[in-house]
Amino acid sequence: MYRFTDYYRNEVTLSFDNHPFSRNPKHVWIICCYRNKWLLTKHKERGIEFPGGKVEKNETAQEAAVREVMEETGGTVKSIRYIAQYIVAGKGGKITKNVYFATIDKLMPQDTYYETEGPVQISSIPMNVKRNMQYSFIMKDDVLKYCLTFIRTDKTGDGE
Repeated sequence: MYRFTDYYRNEVTLSFDNHPFSRNPKHVWIICCYRNKWLLTKHKERGIEFPGGKVEKNETAQEAAVREVMEETGGTVKSIRYIAQYIVAGKGGKITKNVYFATIDKLMPQDTYYETEGPVQISSIPMNVKRNMQYSFIMKDDVLKYCLTFIRTDKTGDGE
């Protein structure tokens, strides 16, 4: 288990255990790979980030993850797996979020990408992502760092 503060100095607790904080989290974040590149989206206000969002009524967190990838990037998920869960304790309360790793089968153009400007592909995450104003605050805390390390070293799945 890891504890640190996020971009806004909120307390974050991250675990790679199986749903340690909630069986039914209300938020998801999906680290995506498409054709050996990272697949992100450009949020209209926050900047470049991996897709994610809220779990809707009568939807599982994994179903929400698949939907969010499609809505924000046009990506069709080939495989997806849960890798972590974290809690952000902010001024407005606690948010629990599942993190998934997904490989994308294909990108399909969308009429709308909702609150984003659509897909962004990059070969590697910049070393200076924490100081790069093009990237969302969501990319600037240690959740990304620890999750990328987990994906690269995990031998049970399809980590890149």
